[in-house]
Amino acid sequence: MARLFGTDGVRGPAGTVLTAELALRLGRCAVEALPGGDGDAPRTGRSGGPVQVLVVRDTRASGPMLEAALAAGAAAAGADVHLAGVLPTPAAALLVDRLGFDLAAVVSASHNPWADNGIKLFGPDGRKLPDAGEARVAELVASDAPLPARGTVGRVAPLLGATEDHLRALDERFGDLDLAGRRIALDCANGATFRVAPEAFRRRGAEVVVLADAPDGRNINAGAGSTHPDAVSRAVLEHGCDLGFAFDGDGDRVLAVDGTGRAWDGDELLALMALHLRATGRLAGGVAVTVMSNYGFHGAMRDAGIPVVATPVGDRHVMAALDERGWNLGGEQSGHLIETGFVPSGDGVAAALLTCEALGSDALADRAAMRRLPQVLVNVPVADRDGAMADADLAAAVAAADAALEGEGRVLVRASGTEQLVRVMAEAPTEDRARAVVDALVAAVPGRR
Repeated sequence: MARLFGTDGVRGPAGTVLTAELALRLGRCAVEALPGGDGDAPRTGRSGGPVQVLVVRDTRASGPMLEAALAAGAAAAGADVHLAGVLPTPAAALLVDRLGFDLAAVVSASHNPWADNGIKLFGPDGRKLPDAGEARVAELVASDAPLPARGTVGRVAPLLGATEDHLRALDERFGDLDLAGRRIALDCANGATFRVAPEAFRRRGAEVVVLADAPDGRNINAGAGSTHPDAVSRAVLEHGCDLGFAFDGDGDRVLAVDGTGRAWDGDELLALMALHLRATGRLAGGVAVTVMSNYGFHGAMRDAGIPVVATPVGDRHVMAALDERGWNLGGEQSGHLIETGFVPSGDGVAAALLTCEALGSDALADRAAMRRLPQVLVNVPVADRDGAMADADLAAAVAAADAALEGEGRVLVRASGTEQLVRVMAEAPTEDRARAVVDALVAAVPGRR
């Protein structure tokens, strides 16, 4: 069996790769992988009774099918399953801890097209299962050995009021934020934020212009959301908004647009947040970002005296770095922005509200916290990505290019985690210089196809 868990859970085309049968087995094995239980007795949860499982999904057409299969598998292992329906992914990370669940599962493929779907698992602390936990679930899923007959089955029931629980948590965190007099555009990507995001901003007094808030199962992320910021940019200009935000399909990412229509990526928003939290005495230590973070972010934090640590790509790596250091802020250029004082997960709605808090009465266009360097990225198809990355001549070329840009920019050459590609990226003071560096490095990649 191919590797089950990727960088963000199990994901693939619904009905072919991610089937109902796989979802059922995942639900059962996720419960069986939990500690506790003896012999044929079901696992016990932290309350001392049956394991309690929370299930959240986005708006994809395949969501109800996979939700039902996942719930059936967990119930077959003796767990009680609570179906919260359509909610952003970070709501699962928040509620699994607040409401005392033992496990949360999110049925979503994030920013992927509607035909894909996925399953992410969260532990009782609201964090995604660590690698060891995912490996144990994957081992059980792949095993030919029969799973134990538990002798009892759990219950499956709707969890009423989960949307209000999420909104109440946002109210608690941002209760002092007053957005009266501000007109804000929100692109909900026809996804999981379509109810929560507009209501959260209206409760702060904002006049809200909402787009892509009519999910039909097949229009999630279609020409909308954080992967298509032009849509919210047009809405900001058309309706004279002060700013706008675009979420992805499951609501754990956000990008912003200022009043002039310019898009702000996760690095720029994170820099703004870091300076704000430091100024208000709420920044614990420094900021964790990934290796894809723009060089301009590092320069801005260096000038501000804020430590930065770079991790491999993926919000789980960012979260691990924050936990290791006791820091509370991190994120990715793509818009996964984590402020652990609220939830240990990227939360698009919370990040958008924190951006507004950082701005106060200022316009986003006037509050640039960093200068984003031009970035050029080329994906190079190769016959053997690992062999290419081990090539001594390529390593020497990378080192020379990096040394030439020292203090002005940087280069990053890495293998794709999922495809036979080598990703070549350079950042420099001008786009022409960045492109020249990338072109030279692409020519040095062995085994190009």
